[in-house]
Amino acid sequence: MRVTLSRRGDYAVRTMVALGREPFGEVLSATRIAARMDVPSRFLAHVLADLGRAGLVVGRAGRSGGYRLAVPAAEINLLQIVDAAERDVEARCVLRGSPCDVAGRCAVHDAFWAATSAVRSELAATTLADVSRRPA
Repeated sequence: MRVTLSRRGDYAVRTMVALGREPFGEVLSATRIAARMDVPSRFLAHVLADLGRAGLVVGRAGRSGGYRLAVPAAEINLLQIVDAAERDVEARCVLRGSPCDVAGRCAVHDAFWAATSAVRSELAATTLADVSRRPA
């Protein structure tokens, strides 16, 4: 079994790792982020907007502009980053192909819900500072 992210979620994590590796308050240009983390420039603007709306990054316009973390990396967890970028967090029913509804839960709902909860708990327990210290 694999846990996967959309491209947008993947690029959001990469972007935040690039910013998390910088001393708090340091600004990185979008061009540098894209080059360091192999994120296509055309996606990066959307990802940075998502992260900004979530209160995770702050942008600064102008010649010396760029992006920086809004709070220290130790105060940001991976779940916040993923939730900022992932649009489809709704769980699909394994048996029905759509969300379990008011008519009742499918036979495997509780097991898959528990697995999803465990993944989310692990992401919440892992800070950006934790992963930013590790080699790429």
